[in-house]
Amino acid sequence: MTELPDWILRQLPHGVERRQIPVAGHSIHVMEFGQGQPVLMLHGNPTWGFLYRKVMAALRGQPVRCIVPDLVGLGLSDKPRDLGVHTLENHAAWIGGLVDALGLDDMIFVGQDWGGPIGMLALAERLERVSGMVILNTVLGPPRPGFRPTLFHRSSQLPVLSDVLFRGLQFPQSVLWAAQGERSSIRGEVARAYRWPLRRLQDRTAPLALARMVPDSLEHRSIAPLRRCQEAAESFKGPMRIVWGVRDPVLGRVIGWLERLLPRAEVKRTQAGHFLQEEVPGDIASAITSLASGGANARSSG
Repeated sequence: MTELPDWILRQLPHGVERRQIPVAGHSIHVMEFGQGQPVLMLHGNPTWGFLYRKVMAALRGQPVRCIVPDLVGLGLSDKPRDLGVHTLENHAAWIGGLVDALGLDDMIFVGQDWGGPIGMLALAERLERVSGMVILNTVLGPPRPGFRPTLFHRSSQLPVLSDVLFRGLQFPQSVLWAAQGERSSIRGEVARAYRWPLRRLQDRTAPLALARMVPDSLEHRSIAPLRRCQEAAESFKGPMRIVWGVRDPVLGRVIGWLERLLPRAEVKRTQAGHFLQEEVPGDIASAITSLASGGANARSSG
């Protein structure tokens, strides 16, 4: 297992345990913290489990076991160099395999960015093993007809330029601060920790591949699995919480669509940006604890 430098270890909550789990020919890096009901926390592009360190710290002493994997291609998980292996279906299959390998049941799912649809698709056939969900800045379905991709996602489709940006210039992990409500929340050693797992040029396939996984048309290969994500979200009968960063320049306005999709969910709007785990970890931890099984009433109130 890859050793973490001391300056990253100092930023993680004391007591975090790390291990590598083999799944379908890949090794997935997982951080765990605490004991009790499992809470599966999924990040997106281009971050890693480090993103949830403040949320884990805010849950110290609560009866929950935080399980924070790095998506394949990111963090300390395996980094396949073939762009084509990065599909929504493949990522969901890898996370589903991890859930099975760990024997997770009665779990709370937390998803942000690509972690939302990846986790939702992975759990679509395992919803009976999910007791609650916390949805952070993400999407859980296909875009509407007539949508226009963002400049970020359009740039990922450009030949040559996309390689220069995503591989050569370490984009977007070098500018995560620009997506924040409080830009100082990702600076210094925090920003350096997000760049560290992708410090080698040959390891930078996933940020470009996951950007290309975002639909640029209604014929994109992610459309069909995103429809299945939406069906799973709508069919889930357990309690749901939404914690949202309204200052997210990419997904901030998606909250209106999510509220219509999930009318039973309790919603907490915050002034955070896209990586809201850095800015409002206490709000996210509160949403998780409201669903933990010490609250049999939390299940019935969802």
